[in-house]
Amino acid sequence: MSSISSLFPNALPPAANASSNAAAAQPAQTVANVATDTVQLTEAQQVYQLFNQGQSVSQISSSLGLSVASVNGYLNISKG
Repeated sequence: MSSISSLFPNALPPAANASSNAAAAQPAQTVANVATDTVQLTEAQQVYQLFNQGQSVSQISSSLGLSVASVNGYLNISKG
């Protein structure tokens, strides 16, 4: 059986082929401008997400600052 390094001798990046002492001597680089992706959810989407995570209607209304009637409306729950 062949090792991966014998099958692909040039597959490792240059830093991986360097000695461990040389790699350890280089300081770690930090990334200053990291772009983060954010998603804005509507109130209805937030209600559905929390409900699907198992929260009760009263917990959802409290955490989102909505009335119980509004949460019930988003979930199509009517008083019977």
